[in-house]
Amino acid sequence: MNPIPPLVTKLAYAGLIPFVGLALMVQLAPTPLNYLSAESLAGYGAVITSFMGALHWGANLHTMGKAPMGDRWIDRNAWIWGVIPALVAWLALHIYIPVALLILASTLIIQRNIDQNTYQYYFSDEVARNSFMVIRNRLTYIAAACLTWAAIVILFIQA
Repeated sequence: MNPIPPLVTKLAYAGLIPFVGLALMVQLAPTPLNYLSAESLAGYGAVITSFMGALHWGANLHTMGKAPMGDRWIDRNAWIWGVIPALVAWLALHIYIPVALLILASTLIIQRNIDQNTYQYYFSDEVARNSFMVIRNRLTYIAAACLTWAAIVILFIQA
């Protein structure tokens, strides 16, 4: 039995709709709609990148007011890591869009790699963590592929 609630799974996969739809629009829509789609894709990518960082804050808020666990990740690093993706995403929104898309794609992959090792602190059940990471892996790789594809289209195909 999958410990991830069906609503969570549906909402997670629905989050891919803007990635896929906007990446297709970047490639297939006429100008200027393709450029507007690229800007929108960068914005959505930045929001999701920030959201993934914020998960660390959310997961750690439940420990507020409790005795410190003495774990460096939870006591300090998770809080710091929780804001870094938002800062990177914000900076990405201020540069050339194809480069921003590649930065966002890279950040999502880096986040996934770090989170694979740090989610052990947030899940008390290994089956639930593994089930979540299956979904997380799929979402991350599809989102990163869409961001990368749109950057390639802008840089090499539409050039």
